[in-house]
Amino acid sequence: MFAPRSRSLFFFFFFFCTSANTTTPDPRTQPVSRRRRSEQQVLFVVLAPPPTKMNLSTSDECCAFESPALDRALPPILILEFMLGLMGNVVALWMFIFHMDTWKPNAVYLTHLAVADSIVLFCLPFRADYYRRGKDWIHGDVPCRLLLFLLAANRAAGIFFLTAVAVDRYFKIVHPLNRINRMGLGYALWVSLALWGLIFFATGYLLADEHFFYNGNRTQCESFNICMGFSPLATWHNTFYVTQFFLPTVIVAFCTARIAWQLRVRTLDKQGKIKRAVQFVSAVALIFITCFFPSTISRIAVWILKVWYDECRYFQEANLAFYTSVCFTYFNSVLNPVVYYFSSPAFSGTFDKLLNKLLRRSGGTDQTPSTENAVSTMDGRRV
Repeated sequence: MFAPRSRSLFFFFFFFCTSANTTTPDPRTQPVSRRRRSEQQVLFVVLAPPPTKMNLSTSDECCAFESPALDRALPPILILEFMLGLMGNVVALWMFIFHMDTWKPNAVYLTHLAVADSIVLFCLPFRADYYRRGKDWIHGDVPCRLLLFLLAANRAAGIFFLTAVAVDRYFKIVHPLNRINRMGLGYALWVSLALWGLIFFATGYLLADEHFFYNGNRTQCESFNICMGFSPLATWHNTFYVTQFFLPTVIVAFCTARIAWQLRVRTLDKQGKIKRAVQFVSAVALIFITCFFPSTISRIAVWILKVWYDECRYFQEANLAFYTSVCFTYFNSVLNPVVYYFSSPAFSGTFDKLLNKLLRRSGGTDQTPSTENAVSTMDGRRV
C-alpha cells in the first residue's frame, strides 16, 4: 500500500502522535470503537483506507464500508419513492375511508397496509438525508431507533397483509363453502390486530437499544451490520428478515397456483371473479419478487461469506448489493396501490367512477357550450 520510505515516515508520524503505544498498528485492520476514542485514534481512522472494523466488544467486530457512489445515487431514488408512494397511498386511503360502499375482510387488510405504507413513507426523506451526508446521522438516538423500527415493521406489514389478502382470495375461490368465508369484519379486525402484534414482537427490539456506530467523524445509524462475532439479537434480526420472505412466498405461490387452476377447470366464470383473483395474486407475487427478493438473496450471500471469511474486505461487494437492493423494499409502498386496484370490483369500480367523474369535470368547460348548442334544426331535439 505504501512505498518503504513512505511507510517508515507514516509509522514515525503515528508513533509521535500517540507516544504511549509500543507497537505500530497495521492501518488495514485498525478497529473503530463504537464509543468515541481519543482524537489521535480518530485521526488515524480517517487516514486508514476502507474497509475498517468497528469494535463492539472484545469478541465482536463490525465492518464499516465507504460507498460514495451509493451515497450519491440513493437520495434521489428515495425521494422519488416518497413522492410517488405518498400520492398513491393518500388516494387509496381517501377511497377506502370515503368512497367504499361495501367493506369486506380484504378491504380491512389493505387499509391497514395503506396506513403502514403512508407512515413509513415519511421516513424516506430522513433516510435520503442520511445518505446525502455520506451515512452521517444527525438527528439523535431516539429518532434513529424509531426510523429503523418503522422500516423493519413496514417490510413485515407489507408481506404479512399482502399474504393475508391472498389467503382470503384463495378461500373465496377455491373453498367457497368454508366457514372462514362466513366470518365478517370483526374477524378481519382481530386478524389485523394479531398481525400487528406479531410484527411488533418480531421488530420491537429495535427500539430497545441504540444503533450508533462511529466511523471517523460520522455517526452511522444502521440495524444491519456485518459483524464477525455472535450476537443473539443480530442473529434473530437476520433470521426474521429472511424467514418473513420465504414462508409467505410459499403461501402466495400456493394460492396463485390453486386459483389459476380453478380458472382453468371452471368453464363458467361469472363476472370474471376468478380472473380478477388471478390478476390480484399475480400482482402480489410480482411485488414479492421485485421488492423483497433481491435484498433477501443479498443478505443470504452475506451469511455464506461469513462461513468462509472473517476479514472485512471480502464483504464490500455483498454489503453494497444489500443496501442497493433495500431500496427495492421501499418500492413496495409505491406498487401496493396497484394491488388495491385488483383487490376487488368495489375498489376498482369506485376508482374508475371517480376517475371518469374527474375527467368529465375537467373537460366539461370545453364541451358544455358546444353540447348545449347541438340542437337539431328539424325537430328541435338534441343530437
